[in-house]
Amino acid sequence: MQFHFKIEDKDVVPAAASHVINPHSALQPQQPAVLVEPKDAQHEIKLQNIVATFSVNCELDLKTINSRTRNSEYSPKRFRGVIMRMHSPRCTALIFRTGKIICTGARNERDADIGSRKFARILQKLGFPVKFMEYKLQNIVATVDLRFPIRLENLNQVHGQFSSYEPEMFPGLIYRMVKPRIVLLIFVNGKVVFTGAKSRKDIMDCLDAISPILLSFRKT
Repeated sequence: MQFHFKIEDKDVVPAAASHVINPHSALQPQQPAVLVEPKDAQHEIKLQNIVATFSVNCELDLKTINSRTRNSEYSPKRFRGVIMRMHSPRCTALIFRTGKIICTGARNERDADIGSRKFARILQKLGFPVKFMEYKLQNIVATVDLRFPIRLENLNQVHGQFSSYEPEMFPGLIYRMVKPRIVLLIFVNGKVVFTGAKSRKDIMDCLDAISPILLSFRKT
């Protein structure tokens, strides 16, 4: 089974999964022979949201920022930061008085980096002594459609130490991968959401580890 990202970035190439003993591998049941997929089967991993944080290393006057910028809002009774939106690249900044900023909504790493720097430049043009510092990717959210139904009840029974499944409250099974440390939301129709990744390699390693497990619980 092969996987590739739909969003390609020449500057960031997913690395191959490392051959590290994974605690989940010990729980993999034997796979029936009928569950072998064609070698050319491919599934697109789609990046949905990138969350990055950075600091401008100075205290900010939020009222001034809100009054002098477009596409921003400030309601301290509801949220203690300024919410500023950008159209190109499409992303949103949560700006705090301390100079800490969260950039969310970007669809790839490049847009997250460019958007963060543009937000910092806007604040610099307002007269703040901005320094772009401590930039870090905090969370990459991605999805993949495996295109086969999964027996979630059985998966939860066998992998209960890693998973939780309460269909009355949430339709997906929550699976906590230990290495890499990622939380997966697995749905009966074969769609999977990855949250908490720090890099594309994390997602690739996680998918390499979880795909044979999910294939063994495929509905026939």
